[in-house]
Amino acid sequence: MLNRIIIMGRLARDPELRRTQTGTPVASFRLAVDRDFKDKSTGEKATDWIDVVAWRSTAEFVSRFFTKGRMAVVEGRLQMRDWTDKDGNKRTSAEVVADNVYFGDSKRDGEGGGYSGGYSQGGYSGGYSAPAAPSGYGAPPADGDQFAELSDDDGELPF
Repeated sequence: MLNRIIIMGRLARDPELRRTQTGTPVASFRLAVDRDFKDKSTGEKATDWIDVVAWRSTAEFVSRFFTKGRMAVVEGRLQMRDWTDKDGNKRTSAEVVADNVYFGDSKRDGEGGGYSGGYSQGGYSGGYSAPAAPSGYGAPPADGDQFAELSDDDGELPF
């Protein structure tokens, strides 16, 4: 069986980060996703409002770097959830369970901070990751910056 979905849209509000009773982080947010076609009667594109849930490190990444209005690309699976409302009526909701979340805009386009890349359940995925420095070169700084100064640069270009 195959259950894979990729959506791109803008966050309708800031992500809400919660923790389960065992302390597992979970973030929920809603994406406004425009349809590709215009309505014949109004001439405007309709918008779908899609609920997304992210778990663990992906949840922490989303809650830290995404804010209302930021463009996000979400890769995951569609999940149907049954629940009972306050009046006792049985309801069903569809939501996307995010495996990977990426920035869909640049830092300049979105008002929040960040970088081009994303986060998945396994860790960082996407964007540029600097290779390990060969021996003789300085180690990357401890503050998490991916780039380091060359310690023995002779100023000569290799070509």
